[in-house]
Amino acid sequence: MSESRDGGDVLRLESVTRSYRKGHVGEVSVLAGVDLAIRRGEVVGLVAPSGTGKSTLLHIAGLLDSPDEGQVVINGTDFASAPDGLRTRVRRREVGFVYQFHHLLPEFSAVENVVLPQLAAGTDRKRADAWALELLERTGLERRATHRPSELSGGEQQRVAFCRALANRPDLLLADEPTGNLDSGSSEAVFTVMMELVRERQLSALIATHDRGLAVRLDRSISLDEGRLVNLDRANRA
Repeated sequence: MSESRDGGDVLRLESVTRSYRKGHVGEVSVLAGVDLAIRRGEVVGLVAPSGTGKSTLLHIAGLLDSPDEGQVVINGTDFASAPDGLRTRVRRREVGFVYQFHHLLPEFSAVENVVLPQLAAGTDRKRADAWALELLERTGLERRATHRPSELSGGEQQRVAFCRALANRPDLLLADEPTGNLDSGSSEAVFTVMMELVRERQLSALIATHDRGLAVRLDRSISLDEGRLVNLDRANRA
C-alpha cells in the first residue's frame, strides 16, 4: 500500500492488468493496462458487451479483487496490494455497490437491510435507524420500510439496494447493470432516484450498463476493447 497523488480523483486505476487461467485454454487476459481516473462528483458510464471485463473492472475498483499489476487508488492511497482486512474496512466505508440483482437479505425488512451495513461499520443503532429511514424516504419507500424483499416490487427492491449502497456514506458508487433486471418504467424510476442522490451527495460513480440511452445522460462514457479502455464521445453514444 502506498500514498499516491490524487489530484482530486476519488478513484484512479493505473496500468491495471488482470488475467485468469481458463482450463485447457490457458491464461486469458481480461484487463490489459487499464488507466482510469474519476473525479469527485463525476459519474462515468462503462458501456461494453458481456464478457469484455466490466465486472472484473468493477470488482478491482471496489477492492473485491486484486489486479495482477497496477495501482488501485482510492482517495489518494493505493490499495492494490493492501491486506484483506484493510481492503474490507476501506470497502465498507468508502465504496457502495449496486448490482443487477438486489441481493437483499430476505429475512430482514427494507429498513433492516439498510441498517445492517451501518452496524457492521460501527454506527450506533439509533443513528443507523434514522439514516436508513431518511434514505428510504428520499427514494419514496417510507411506507415500505417494514416490508421484506418478497413483499416489494422489483423496482422497490432495487431502490432499497441503492439505499443500502449509500448506508455508510461512501465517496464512490460502483453499479453493475443496476437497472438491467427491470422493465422500462421501473428502470427509469430507479435511475432517476439514483442520479438525484448521487448528484446531491457529490458522489463519484462508475456505472456499467448496456443501455446507451442511460449512458448518454452521464458525464462521460468509456468502453472496453480487448482489455483496454476506450473513451466514447457523445456522438458515438447518441
